[in-house]
Amino acid sequence: MPPLAEKHRSNEPERCACSGGCATDTSIQDAPRVAVPGSPGNSNVFRIPAMDCPSEENDIRKVLAGIEGIRSLRFELASRTLTIDGEQSAQESALQAVRQLGFEVRPIEHEKTETPSGLSEISKALIALALAIGAEALDFFAPDTLPFKGLGMALAAAAIAFSGFSTYRKGLAALRRGQLNMNALMGVAVTGAFLIGQWPEAAMVMALYAIAELIEARSVDRARNAIKGLLALTPETAEIRQSDGTWLETPADKVAIGALARVKPGARIPLDGRVVSGSSAVNQAPVTGESIPVDKMTGDPVFAGTINETGTLEFEVTAAANNTTLARIIHAVEAAQGTRAPTQRFVDRFAAIYTPAVFAIAVIVAVGGPWLFDWTWTQALYKALVLLVIACPCALVIATPVTVVSGLGAAARRGILIKGGVYLEEARKLRAIALDKTGTITEGKPRLVATEVLSPSDSEAKVLSWAASLAGHSDHPVSKAIAKGLNLPENVLTDFTALPGRGIEARLDGHTLILGNHRLIEDRGLCSPEIEAHLSVHENQGRTATLLATEDRVLAIFAVADTIKESSREAITDLHRLGVTSVMLTGDNAATAVSIARQAGIDDARGNLLPEDKLTAIEELQGRFGPTAMTGDGINDAPALARADIGVAMGAAGTDTAMEAADVVIMNDDLRRIPETIRLSRQTHAVLWQNIALALGIKAVFLGLAVFGSATMWMAVFADMGASLLVVANGLRTLRTTAPPTRD
Repeated sequence: MPPLAEKHRSNEPERCACSGGCATDTSIQDAPRVAVPGSPGNSNVFRIPAMDCPSEENDIRKVLAGIEGIRSLRFELASRTLTIDGEQSAQESALQAVRQLGFEVRPIEHEKTETPSGLSEISKALIALALAIGAEALDFFAPDTLPFKGLGMALAAAAIAFSGFSTYRKGLAALRRGQLNMNALMGVAVTGAFLIGQWPEAAMVMALYAIAELIEARSVDRARNAIKGLLALTPETAEIRQSDGTWLETPADKVAIGALARVKPGARIPLDGRVVSGSSAVNQAPVTGESIPVDKMTGDPVFAGTINETGTLEFEVTAAANNTTLARIIHAVEAAQGTRAPTQRFVDRFAAIYTPAVFAIAVIVAVGGPWLFDWTWTQALYKALVLLVIACPCALVIATPVTVVSGLGAAARRGILIKGGVYLEEARKLRAIALDKTGTITEGKPRLVATEVLSPSDSEAKVLSWAASLAGHSDHPVSKAIAKGLNLPENVLTDFTALPGRGIEARLDGHTLILGNHRLIEDRGLCSPEIEAHLSVHENQGRTATLLATEDRVLAIFAVADTIKESSREAITDLHRLGVTSVMLTGDNAATAVSIARQAGIDDARGNLLPEDKLTAIEELQGRFGPTAMTGDGINDAPALARADIGVAMGAAGTDTAMEAADVVIMNDDLRRIPETIRLSRQTHAVLWQNIALALGIKAVFLGLAVFGSATMWMAVFADMGASLLVVANGLRTLRTTAPPTRD
């Protein structure tokens, strides 16, 4: 089946301001696919080790926007990679442009063969710190003579060279483009301090800045790679059955789809598959977030990275190692990390104004200070340089993505796959949620509970045989329940037609037969008071009634019942605590809808709805309550899911359609994950604004101290990088979010 229709996305270029004041023209769009080096589409992946900040991504994106021949770009800060899809000559031009910005860039497939050479970044930063301390010691303790001063300046210059080479390289590239990013500001400030005689301080500031940047980068990596660590849970080898019946340990990435694998008790399952022999309890927490092991037997799916606990299982491999459910979850989270949340777009726009504004203030202080405040020119220039250090917008720019990424990781660990920061932020605004019935509120495994043959002229055996034949040709859960309950041989049908939202029609034994719901029988003019009386008995008990009919009469009624999940009752109660109104939208009859809603505690229930009726209902709920979510199976509810502010699919542990189409996927079909998502969204929003307030508040204090007090460059670098580390640490709190206890 085709995936759900995606929500409308504007095709207008987005103006995304970075810390350097650049405006990104996204006419080069992020590619929605995974590119492979050397693929026919000339799509190659490159590693940019120093690209770990949104502002640096923006710098790179801007210089590549004007290169002809590039079809698409895909940035992944989590892995510091850039995928370029375009002509070979355009790719070479792009790499040259990135290198001119001061970034190292290399094809990702060459990484494993490269041998690291020279000192690591942390070693260089520590050497720079030692040299800077030496320069400070000479300035403080040594006599004020030319030899000692010269030695101190040499130590300071060496410290700046060890720690600031990358900063200067990227800063100069930014200044050549007329941009004021943090590297440019730091380079100007340190150089100016050195030239006015504050060389020990200039060296210490650059060394501390380099160390703080390394700490910040590793802290941010912790958030970005939180979910990626799950890949390490997947075994590198699998026990595969050979043609002679023996079992052989085989690298997991070499196993073909369709191979027969075996996993013993206590071992992790290496690949996705379907059980063909054995039974066991499997801990699926890495994939679905379920705390209680799930019983597996013949025909059940198993997922890579999960733990086989009790018995030996043999399973047929259904996905390659790079396309397992776990791998697709991780890729989806990484892709979500590359999207910009609303708060991040606001911060980028603000930073584009903030940085030039503070730079202008610094110029005014340097030029006007001696005239307005009776400062010396050296004092005024020093204060201006301090302002430049404080002006670095790193803390402000990093405040949002680290928090959003932590939230996405925390959700994924709970079996909630959120497809972007925008949905993580917007979930807190939900005021109503529409829910499909089958598989969402109920178990989705209905069973046949009653059969009534109404035709006096046809034998019961013939009627039931016809019903079994029609039901066996339908994929609808109710039809499957009827076919399973009757358990009769199927006959060959002709002219089979699916009637969306109503039932099916086919010819058999010279008759045109229909098997469908109450609405279909009414549409065909076959309903009668007698039929209505029979139906009302079942519908009042919350059963779904399906009727078998010819062109002129109803032959039989089949009543199917589905049980409500215990977790659904808890979820609805939790949604009410959060102030969210619940509404059930179903194609079943109104009486069944009301009965199920009453049992689950749902506020409102609407039955007899076709897909277009559900769409209309979503629009009505949006007008009445505001932001509205739709929860369904991701296929039949496509129009409603696409129209809702947030579409939530019950993922059945990663069905392709659901994962591709929904905004949020609940991996274990547990409705309690929805209130968890809303709570996580509210927490994330609170932390976001805490971080923004911290970043701006700290800078405001030190800006005042720099102009009217006695702030030094030391204080400035602590104000800038200290604020950055503070917001990173605060944002990482979201990663440790745990769900409230639930009863499984």
